[in-house]
Amino acid sequence: MARALRLAERGGGATHPNPRVGCVIVRDGRIVGEGWHRRAGGPHAEIEALHVAGGAARGATAYVTLEPCCHFGKTPPCTDALLAAGVTGVVAAMPDPNPKVSGRGIEILTGTGIATRCGLLQTEAEALNPGFCSRMRTGRPYVMSKLAMSLDGRTAMASGESKWITGMEARRDVHRLRARSSAILTGIETVLADDPALTARLDSGEEGRQPARIVIDSRLRIPLSAQVCRQPGWTIVLGTKAATTSAQPLRQAGLEVHLLPSGSDGRVDLHAALDLLGELEFNEVMVEAGAFLNGALLRAGLVDEWVVYLAPCVLGDEGRGLFHLPGLESMADRFDLRVVDARQVGRDLRLRLRKPCAKEDTLRQAPIQTNP
Repeated sequence: MARALRLAERGGGATHPNPRVGCVIVRDGRIVGEGWHRRAGGPHAEIEALHVAGGAARGATAYVTLEPCCHFGKTPPCTDALLAAGVTGVVAAMPDPNPKVSGRGIEILTGTGIATRCGLLQTEAEALNPGFCSRMRTGRPYVMSKLAMSLDGRTAMASGESKWITGMEARRDVHRLRARSSAILTGIETVLADDPALTARLDSGEEGRQPARIVIDSRLRIPLSAQVCRQPGWTIVLGTKAATTSAQPLRQAGLEVHLLPSGSDGRVDLHAALDLLGELEFNEVMVEAGAFLNGALLRAGLVDEWVVYLAPCVLGDEGRGLFHLPGLESMADRFDLRVVDARQVGRDLRLRLRKPCAKEDTLRQAPIQTNP
C-alpha cells in the first residue's frame, strides 16, 4: 500500500477534479502490475495496473489507495474491471467519500466473493487527497494559503517592494505547490499592485498542468492588460451582483465572470465564493494574496492550511504585515494555529500550520527538519 501511495503522488495536479490514486497488484508475494491515475479522463489506477499485470492478475490481490469506483463517469466502473480480471482480493486504503460510491464499491466486490479490506494506511491516503475529500464531504475545496515573510513578520517594504524576500529554493517550492493545486486564488489589489501571472513554472523534467486563476474583484476593476487575463487556460473573476454592468466586456474578452452575493462590507461573500468553487469542482485552492484578503479568510475560518516561508531577513517596522485584522485588542482576540511541519528549504524555513485540534488551545511545535 505504501508503494501504491507513492505511485498516486505522481498524479500531482493533473488528475483534477478526480482524486490521486495508485494501485499495486500482487500475486504469490510478487508485484505483477502497478499503475496510477495519470490525468482526468484517462484510465484509473486499477485499469493501468491490470493492463500491466495481464493474465497474472487472476488470483491476485489489488492494493488501491481509494475504494474502487462502481459507477460510470468518463470511464467504466473499476469494480467491473477487477471482477473481469479475476482478482481474488482487494485492499483499499480508504472508502471513497464520493456519495456515488461511499462503500458500494467494496460492497459489490464482497458480494461476489472477493476478499476485501478497507482502512490500511487510511491517514496517509486521506492526506494524499485533502481537496477531493473536502469537496465530497463539505461541498468546498481544501484551501491553502501561501505566505512569505521576514523575521519581523513583514511581507514587503512600506513601498510595496517584495522581490525577493525568500530564496530561489523556496520560490521553486512554491511553483511545485502551484502545479499541484486546482486553482490559485488572489485579490484584485494584488493584481493591480503586482500584476502576477499566477502560473506554475517548473524545472526542466518536471511535469504539471497549469492551475486555473481566480480573482476576487468585487467591483470588476480588473484590467484586460493584466497578466492573469493574458495567460492561456482558465481565468475566473468573482464580482458582486452590484457590478453586473461591468461583467459583459470581461466575458467578451474570454474571462469567466461569476456575480455573487455581497457581505455587509459590500465585497464578495467569501462563503459564497468557496461554495461556487466547490460546484466548479476545484479540489485544492491555493491562496496567493495580500494582507486584506488573507485577513478576511482567516477571520471567516475558510483556510484549512497555511504554508509560511520565513526568510532570515528584517524589513523594519514600517513594512507590510501578513494579515489585516483590525479590532484585535487583547490576547483573547488572537488567532491560534498549530504547526504540523517545519523544515528548512534552502536558506528559508517553511512552516505548515492548521487550525488547533479539538480541545487544543496551545501552539504545538513540530520538529524542524532539514532537506537533504
